[in-house]
Amino acid sequence: MSAKNRDNKKRWRNITVGFRVSPEENELINKAVALSGLPKQEYCYRRCLNQDVVVQGNPRVYKALKTELAAVLTELKRIEAGNSVDEELLNVIELIAVILGGLKGEDEDGK
Repeated sequence: MSAKNRDNKKRWRNITVGFRVSPEENELINKAVALSGLPKQEYCYRRCLNQDVVVQGNPRVYKALKTELAAVLTELKRIEAGNSVDEELLNVIELIAVILGGLKGEDEDGK
């Protein structure tokens, strides 16, 4: 049996919530979770409740950023060859920019 979970107000988390996603949505969720450095459950409920997802820099986050930036570079090379820009790529680039700005201590205006 798994350990009993509590939220930050010491309330029991004993209700399971599940939902279905497409393979593409799952990939995007997994990328966002990896870049956040949070466990998937923590990331999902924070996003569902419109709570801030604060990224704490650690080796796991930096490795995820490196991996995603390598994938972005591959996509940019594909685009340079004359192919179209994918909306999902733009979303990932925006997420990486927000995370890097947050790690650097910038606000939304880049200052």
